[in-house]
Amino acid sequence: MTALVQFDHVRKDYRGASAPALIDVTFDIFERDRIALMGRSGSGKSTVLNLIAGLDEATAGEVRWPLYGHPVATDIGLAFQSPSLIPWLTVEENVRLPLLISTVTRPGDVLGLLSRLGLSDLASKLPSELSGGQAQRVALARAMVTTPRLLLADEPSGQLDHETANRVLDMLDGWADDSGTALVIATHDPMVAASTQRCWTLDHGHLAEIPV
Repeated sequence: MTALVQFDHVRKDYRGASAPALIDVTFDIFERDRIALMGRSGSGKSTVLNLIAGLDEATAGEVRWPLYGHPVATDIGLAFQSPSLIPWLTVEENVRLPLLISTVTRPGDVLGLLSRLGLSDLASKLPSELSGGQAQRVALARAMVTTPRLLLADEPSGQLDHETANRVLDMLDGWADDSGTALVIATHDPMVAASTQRCWTLDHGHLAEIPV
């Protein structure tokens, strides 16, 4: 099976930091993987996601995307912890935007995604009219709409109540099954980790895989 992403002894340093963000991190991500990336705040979870997505570069070691040789925007969806919605676009327009600016081979159903995430009634709203949890779900829908091979979600349940978080995680798992998308979910929530097939922990820059 060909890996979607490979980390080979990756190290990441930030100028002014007292210690490396990542130290000798090695892993493979395969199609249909369900991975929880756990660690305390500031442990490097977002750094790992940014390196996977090609938004940052390793200080040492190598990050590889074997299928293409480089990250492809339409094949890696990224839902940031901070939603970063465009303020003058409606919810529907924010979610549809990736379909308008990229050539997408498997476009998703915008209104269908909004419905699955419980956002249908908010399609015409602006980001300023949303709660934090609603904005987070809109950002997740935007990351899903290109039907990427790999979806990276940074604390997707962080601003959601327990019931809504469960519903979103169940929906995300079902959608990934249908689309064949691999998931990497950065979280500090054991409930989220329990819903995945693999679990990685980050501690002081070191990554380890633990049994689920």
